[in-house]
Amino acid sequence: MKRAIFPGSFDPFTLGHHSIVKRALAFMDEVIIGIGINEGKRCLMSVEKRLESIRKIYADEPRVKVIAYSGLTVDFAQEQGAGIILRGIRTVKDLEYEEGIADINRKLSGIETVFLFTEPEYSAISSSVVRELLHYGKDVSAFLPEGMEID
Repeated sequence: MKRAIFPGSFDPFTLGHHSIVKRALAFMDEVIIGIGINEGKRCLMSVEKRLESIRKIYADEPRVKVIAYSGLTVDFAQEQGAGIILRGIRTVKDLEYEEGIADINRKLSGIETVFLFTEPEYSAISSSVVRELLHYGKDVSAFLPEGMEID
């Protein structure tokens, strides 16, 4: 079984993240969305609410699982039996940064990284942009997949 981990954002997935999962399902048997828990990080919603919201988006897709984890992504991938870590890329600058991390992951654990570019229409939107817009009271519903709710 070809299983991949898509390490999640601390905040709600944008349409860009959603497009990465859809692309990955074209060549993977299963995608595990790993929601990293970092007690010191300020988030838009609780871990439970994030898990519930993201699971709701993928309720009709049995090949997607959503799991919270803490610690290193490579350790989580090994625990889940995943041989691939998915990384969403929005820009070439993202790719340059992520290639360095992928090299370290490969050396430490033997786990490969697959880079998938976000669909062009979503390439300008990241979770940090959504977080900033929310901070100023802006409506961000156009950037979120259908079914995603923010308190």
